[in-house]
Amino acid sequence: MLYRDALNYLYAQLPMFQRVGPAAYKKDLGNTLALCAYLDNPHTKFKSVHIAGTNGKGSVSHMLAAACQAAGLKTGLYVSPHYKDFRERIKIDGQYISRKQVVDFVEKHRAKIEEIQPSFFELCVAMAFDYFAREQVDIAIVEVGLGGRLDSTNIITPLLSVITNISYDHQNMLGDTLPLIAGEKAGIIKPGVPVVIGETHPESAPVFLKKAAETGSEIVFADQQFELVEASPPNWKTAHFSVFKQGRLFLEKLDVDAAGPYLQKNVTTALQAWEWLDLPARTGPPKLEIFQTGLKNLKRLTRFIGRWQLIGQKPTVLCDSAHNEAGLRTTLEAIKSAPFRQLHFVTGFVNDKSVDPVLALFPPSARYYFAKANIPRGLEATALREKAASLGLPGRAYSSVKNALRAAKRAAAPEDLIVVTGSIFVVAEVLPVRE
Repeated sequence: MLYRDALNYLYAQLPMFQRVGPAAYKKDLGNTLALCAYLDNPHTKFKSVHIAGTNGKGSVSHMLAAACQAAGLKTGLYVSPHYKDFRERIKIDGQYISRKQVVDFVEKHRAKIEEIQPSFFELCVAMAFDYFAREQVDIAIVEVGLGGRLDSTNIITPLLSVITNISYDHQNMLGDTLPLIAGEKAGIIKPGVPVVIGETHPESAPVFLKKAAETGSEIVFADQQFELVEASPPNWKTAHFSVFKQGRLFLEKLDVDAAGPYLQKNVTTALQAWEWLDLPARTGPPKLEIFQTGLKNLKRLTRFIGRWQLIGQKPTVLCDSAHNEAGLRTTLEAIKSAPFRQLHFVTGFVNDKSVDPVLALFPPSARYYFAKANIPRGLEATALREKAASLGLPGRAYSSVKNALRAAKRAAAPEDLIVVTGSIFVVAEVLPVRE
């Protein structure tokens, strides 16, 4: 079996949320537990950190992985979804799982896969945990896929649980109020396991405090401990912060090999998590210095992509995978202050979410190029164009994301800014391929 054959089998045979949406969501842990029992319970054979949240969980996961790698720990990282290559989901020390290991897993366990009939995500989780156990990682950073309580990753008992923030997303599966959504995220809090909450919100904080009291888990809100202030003007590629802890200077300068308006809150959460994380045995520099080294080398260590990523100049082409109301609001507010002559948006959305709240955030003065991502869930470009026009955002529909970006580049002057956003899957189609 070739690698592409293994992927074709997985995509064809298993329900995949990335492609078909809610129909692929399994509301119990039975299949994951059955697969992992068959694999000799690999999730019990490595230490882990478990990270949930509406926005920021991927960024925080990569930051903590980078810090663990800087500490000299063999570090597994499980994230979802992927942009260009399935193997982005499963990494050790920043290196993708090999094609051969994916093929071997599918070939060896195909009969059991067909017996259990897991979803695509359930199988990915089992594959990742099996790989981490076989490779004997020192620690694995595990990002929740959707929600928390019923997410397939929620079979681990981590050293630390982290919940970045709560806002509206996937209401049809997680609930239509912030307390209900928080309740699903709080499902990752385990008895006696400490938990870091990234942001304090009056509707979600009581939910987390109640759950932590029930499980006997120590709890801390990162934004009540740390404050980050820009130490130098923001740019397209890197960020530099001064860090204050409870009002006092804690760190004069923290350099981050990433940029974007989402960073400030996520670095705060990652720093608090790092401070609370009880690391496996290690030797080397002080813990804070390790964190600094990790974030300074974030992209090199973890291959972090898709957030506030420059892919072109003259005109500037910026990709950002913010895809819900809270994430897009932050991105669009930051773009307003960016230097440009004319603003262009290449955008598309999935068809199982309401687009009205997010379209209302986009500026009417920009030029729009609408496209459908090449997945079944993609919202048809013509339907999106009509919806946007009704909200005062006129533009043209294109047959593909790449064609939309080509049109934007043709229309843009060197001093213009083109932003590709709206859906992870739209961004995925224009990111450069990395091996």
